[in-house]
Amino acid sequence: MKKNICAILVFISIVLNFTSCDSSRNKYYEKSNIVMDTVVTLSAYGENSKEAVEESFKKLDEINEMASTNIDTSDIYKINNSSGESYVQVHPEIMKMIETSIKYSKLSDGAFDITLGPIIDLWGIGTDNERVPSDEEIKAKLPLVGCDKISINEEESSVMLQKKGMALDLGGIAKGFAADEVLKIYKKYNIENGLINLGSSSIYAVGKNKDNNKWSVGIKHPRSEDSKNYLGIIKLSNEALSTSGDYERYFIKDNKRYHHIINPKTGYPADNGVMSDTMVIDNDDEDKNMLADLLTTTVFILGPEKGLNLIKTLPNVSCEITTSDYKIYTSDDFKDRITDLNKEFEFAN
Repeated sequence: MKKNICAILVFISIVLNFTSCDSSRNKYYEKSNIVMDTVVTLSAYGENSKEAVEESFKKLDEINEMASTNIDTSDIYKINNSSGESYVQVHPEIMKMIETSIKYSKLSDGAFDITLGPIIDLWGIGTDNERVPSDEEIKAKLPLVGCDKISINEEESSVMLQKKGMALDLGGIAKGFAADEVLKIYKKYNIENGLINLGSSSIYAVGKNKDNNKWSVGIKHPRSEDSKNYLGIIKLSNEALSTSGDYERYFIKDNKRYHHIINPKTGYPADNGVMSDTMVIDNDDEDKNMLADLLTTTVFILGPEKGLNLIKTLPNVSCEITTSDYKIYTSDDFKDRITDLNKEFEFAN
């Protein structure tokens, strides 16, 4: 747990923060807590800033209690425990995440897949049991992977995994979904400025900062231990940002890095030269944070060429992909967004 949280803390650094103000309209409130195994920081400006933040944390706890793989009363735990045997009725929010995951699994030709639970357990990356499993172990579990093996009964709002031993893991989508739910609460309380930071892998910049400028977000250098050493800076306002990297959770054995982003087709950590990628979505879709979250995982696995081809098909979505040769590949409208580019990196296109 400590290793995971420490990695998250240096994942992305927020460069600018709010300061307090006396007027009720600009009343500032900030709170941090550990939710979904992540250090979450929520800040808000407004007359009801405290109410918005406190209600948001209650909502995050509710989502965690439904989506966790470890809480035995959660919907996901029940689905996994009933794999190959029976349907489990689930909350509409869990159903939404599962159906969205199936949609983008098809769209990405299986690059994004929430049925990787058995493979994730084999590797144990980020836990005390991390190891390199044998080829035989991985091959034995791969038949349990595939969103096409998820059965859904929409009339009864229930889900079943078709094979015994299958297991869902919503780690690539749940934080983004949660950020969207927090944003709904912010809008309910008329919060026009603030920051939603779910472990830094999912960030939504609400409005402007205290200087009435866009928020500046520093994207971490993927090979630096210094949390203030950025790859570059991106400015945001009313936009969702998500980053995935092979430095989040990993271990090194025999000089090889094994990270937590698993390729569903091989059962091994994605090995295509990608170190990190960042997604920005600036449309009015209520699911923008969820999409940004799942797309960073998807593009990381697809690699620069296939990843950028996918992004080109999606409206108001832009991204950058950083490779191990310190090249940065960008969608057409992303290059100009990166300022203060680290001199160690260069654009490849």
